[in-house]
Amino acid sequence: MRKMLAGIRCFVLDMDGTIYLGERLFPWTKPFLAASRRSGRAVRFFTNNSSKNTDAYVRKLAGMGIDIPRGHMLISNGVAAMYMKARHPGARVFVLGTPLLREELAEMGINIVEDAPDAVLVGFDTTLEYGRLAKTCDFIRAGLPAYGLNPDLNCPVESGFIPDCGSIAKLIEASCGRTLTFFGKPSPLTRAYIVRETGFAEEEIAVVGDRLYTDIALADGSGMTSVLVLSGESKEADIGTMPGTPDLVVRDLGALIPLL
Repeated sequence: MRKMLAGIRCFVLDMDGTIYLGERLFPWTKPFLAASRRSGRAVRFFTNNSSKNTDAYVRKLAGMGIDIPRGHMLISNGVAAMYMKARHPGARVFVLGTPLLREELAEMGINIVEDAPDAVLVGFDTTLEYGRLAKTCDFIRAGLPAYGLNPDLNCPVESGFIPDCGSIAKLIEASCGRTLTFFGKPSPLTRAYIVRETGFAEEEIAVVGDRLYTDIALADGSGMTSVLVLSGESKEADIGTMPGTPDLVVRDLGALIPLL
C-alpha cells in the first residue's frame, strides 16, 4: 500500500462521508491533512454535492477549522459550467437546483433563465418545489438537452441518508421517458476537470472517497489511484456489486497516515 502511494503528489478528497458527516468533522481529518502537508503532498477537495456553491463549502470547512484557498475547492458545478460553455455556448439554461447553485453557475458564465430555455440542468435541489419540478419535466419532454449535475442517489448525513440528485433525476426520467447525461464523479469530464484545476497528471493523483459508483469509479480505466474509505456509504461487501474497483480499501482517512 505504501508503494502504491509513493508516486502520489495530490490527494483529491471527497467531502460527505469522507472528511465529515453532515456537520460533524471526523476526528482523523485534520491529522490526515497535516500528515499530507508534512509529506509534501497537495490536497484538493471535490464534492459531487451540487446543493451549495464554492464559497459555502469554503466557509463550512473554515467553520470546522480547515482553512483553504478558494481554488482548492472543486464541485460538480464547475464541471457542468465547463461543459455547457464548450458544447452549448450562449445557451439559455433552466436549472432545477438551489439558489446557491443557480448563483454560482451564473457567476461562471451560464445564462440562467426561467422560461424558453435551450437546455436543462438538474442539480441536488434541497429546495425542491413541485411547480419547478413539473416545469423541468415539460422542458425535457419537449426534447431539450438535459443534464444532471451528479448521479449520487443518496447524500450521507448524521441521521443516515437523504435523497440526492441521482434520485431526483430518476423521478424525472421515469416521468419523461428520457435519460439524463451526468456530470460530476464518475464522468470522464470530471477527470479532465480535476487534472486541469490541480495541475497534476492522472498518475500523480489519488481520488479518495466513500462511494464506489462515483468516487472510485472516477478512477477506473485511468491513471488515477482510487482509495475507498469505509466511513460513509459503501461497505467492503459492496465491492464487485456495482461500478467502481478500488485500488486500496481502508477504514478511514486516518488509516492512510502511516502510509504517507
